Amino acid sequence: MESLNTQVIVLNFELKGSDFEAAGEASSKIKLVLQQIGIRSDVIRRIAISAYEAEMNVIIHAYRGKMKAEIFSDHTKITLKDEGPGISDIKLAMQEGYSTAPDYIREMGFGAGMGLPNMVRCTDKFDIESSVGIGTTISMTVCHNPLTIVGQ
Repeated sequence: MESLNTQVIVLNFELKGSDFEAAGEASSKIKLVLQQIGIRSDVIRRIAISAYEAEMNVIIHAYRGKMKAEIFSDHTKITLKDEGPGISDIKLAMQEGYSTAPDYIREMGFGAGMGLPNMVRCTDKFDIESSVGIGTTISMTVCHNPLTIVGQ
């Protein structure tokens, strides 16, 4: 999405698969920056939820990944690119409750199959591409003003 508004901040994070000690750090830092620059709390909540869900998917399913948050005056775009098993059936993976997380992940309280549906629900624009054996790329945009129309 192109923006005529000035880009405010770019945040980049390296994510490591199975690093549950660092889980949530990237999304928490994004949330903090959004609070510091005065973005509305309801918008921050949507961004934080979608960023956290995406971050956890990398930690749970991938070997490693990169997360980038681009904060503009009118919207925030979050992009994740991971190296991992990929998703063989995106339509199935988008269904609430569907999960490929192993039992030990579920025992930790993760892997309920709500990550992708929550990302879609909390964003104004959501795109996902995946190649089996290579990885997955997710792009999400949340408008700061609810009346903003997200371009393609």
